[in-house]
Amino acid sequence: MINLHLGDSLQAMREMATDTYELAIVDPPYGMGHKAWQGGQWSGHKTLPMFMKDRKKGAEWDIAPDIEYFQQLRRVSKNQIIWGGNYFPSIWQHGGRCVIAWDKCQPWPNFSQIELAWTSYNKPAKLFKFDNRYSGKIHPTQKPVQLYQWLLDQFAKPGDRIIDTHLGSGSIACACYDSGYALDAWELDPEYHAKAVARYTEYSRQTKLF
Repeated sequence: MINLHLGDSLQAMREMATDTYELAIVDPPYGMGHKAWQGGQWSGHKTLPMFMKDRKKGAEWDIAPDIEYFQQLRRVSKNQIIWGGNYFPSIWQHGGRCVIAWDKCQPWPNFSQIELAWTSYNKPAKLFKFDNRYSGKIHPTQKPVQLYQWLLDQFAKPGDRIIDTHLGSGSIACACYDSGYALDAWELDPEYHAKAVARYTEYSRQTKLF
């Protein structure tokens, strides 16, 4: 069952039982846009506005979660994969041996060459290579379906229940659909939620045709 909720994931987690999910795969805001937008103009991070049609909206959306978010996430899930782990120093006190690096095959030196994820697993660090420049984007921090499929292959077990607190483009929903995992995902922004639902609906419809 794939459930794509419109709402506040933190509020939802507060009402959940401990260990509701076997695995959390999340990509929370890193806070770069919010810090860069000051007084109605951009200060630093000159490349970031290129991906945002509405810069002010991007700044309002890109606010890093507070400590309670990470506490609740660890409470409701048995294991976690948290993208942007290098932006959240507080989580490293809970482990982090199995760091994941996504090599984006990025040819431009002024863009990030990799993205890092913190995990709760005690395994060797892992590397995934995939060039995502040529897939259509509906979200400024969109990650490829192939990345989530790889994460599920590497870390999830049959029957696991997955939680995603920041749905974004809905890539994880497509991957969970392909791999047969139950997913509960939340998106706070109505516009992004509608786009993600439409993308997932079209993706699952096309998959059924083949």
